[in-house]
Order: sequence, then C-alpha cells, then structure tokens
Amino acid sequence: MDMKVYIVEDDPAIYQALKEGLQKWGLEAVGPESFQEILTGFMEQKPHLVIMDIQLPVYDGFHWCREIRSISKVPIIFLSSRDHPMDMVMAMQMGADDYVQKPFHSDVLIAKIQATLRRVYSYGEESSDVKEWNGAVIDLKRGLIRRDEREVELTKNEFFILSVLVDAKDEIVSRDELIRKLWDDERFVNDNTLTVNVTRLRQKLAELDLGDAIITKKGLGYVAVTF
Repeated sequence: MDMKVYIVEDDPAIYQALKEGLQKWGLEAVGPESFQEILTGFMEQKPHLVIMDIQLPVYDGFHWCREIRSISKVPIIFLSSRDHPMDMVMAMQMGADDYVQKPFHSDVLIAKIQATLRRVYSYGEESSDVKEWNGAVIDLKRGLIRRDEREVELTKNEFFILSVLVDAKDEIVSRDELIRKLWDDERFVNDNTLTVNVTRLRQKLAELDLGDAIITKKGLGYVAVTF
C-alpha cells in the first residue's frame, strides 16, 4: 500500500525538509494549497496520516484537528514550538496520536510516523470514506451531509442516490440506471419511488443551500452539478 502523509506546516524550510525525508523512505508527502482550505485539501488528498503544526495562519492546528476528527479517524501527529503542557493535553484530548516538540530531529519524527502507520494500518484500516461536493462533506459511513456547520441526515435510498449522482458529477445519470443500481443494492425502487426519493433529497439539500445542485434533464435523468 502506498502511504500518503499530509503536512500542514507553514514554515517552508520545515515543510520541505519533512517532504524530502518522507520521500526518501518511500512515503508520498503533500501539503494544502491554501491554509484557509486545509479540510478541503485533506478530503481531496485522502492521506493516511496528518502532520499538523499548532501555530498556523488563519486558524490554528487545534481548529483543523477538530474539523478532520469530525469526519475521519486518520492518525494526526502535532508539531509545536510551544512548551506549555496544556498544548499537549489539548492535542491528546482532541484525538492526536502523538505530539512532537520543535526543534526536532527529522529521523526521530520519521520513525514516529512509520511506527504510527504500522500500528494503524497493520489491520487494513484506512481513513474515513468521505467526499467533497460544492463545499459540503458527504460522510459515507455516517450517512449524512454537512456544510457550513449545518448537517442533515439522509435515508438509505436518498444517500445512495446522492452518492451515485456525485460520483458522476456534471454528467447525466439516467433514471433507469439509478433504479437498476438501487435494485442491485437490494433496495426496492420503482419509477414513482425514485421520483419521491429525489424530491425529498432535494428538500433536504435545500437546508444546506444545495437544493438546486441536482437538476433534472427531461427525458434523460439527473445531474449533480458542481459550482
């Protein structure tokens, strides 16, 4: 399994040193494109482990740890130049897997990363299966969708329909294909039932200002659009 590490560190020298060190050990290392979009980057990259600095632009590492923990159990290792014991306590209470004080020896940190990856993934565990769509987080395990601190739960049929449409985002999915996939998944659905489920799905998405994100192509099917 190819392992990917998501490095959230705003010091370019530290980031580059970590990236090169991880690559030497055969690990893929990536970082966020923007420190305002760290959660979006996390969902896009789907890393196996996160290295998180505490002092960051915009929001601190504790904030982003909470955001990631709301959708994933992926291991998180904190980095900090602060030596206040409460920082370590807070990090562990938020679900961090380790805490490394700056300055640190890169070989020691990489050894911690390797040990954490072995421990967490030795039984085949992976990061939570989540999708990002129009600024919303679709949690495939919990069956809900969250956007801007708002959250709605979907029925199994509604959630299945949304997942199929989002997987094919911006492309038409025919009604026949949706019905066939629902039948294959052992869900009883006919043409009328599909219409009712799509209507209810749109009503729930409207609570997240996404009611217009699923459009009907008359005579063809449905499209989950991105904007």
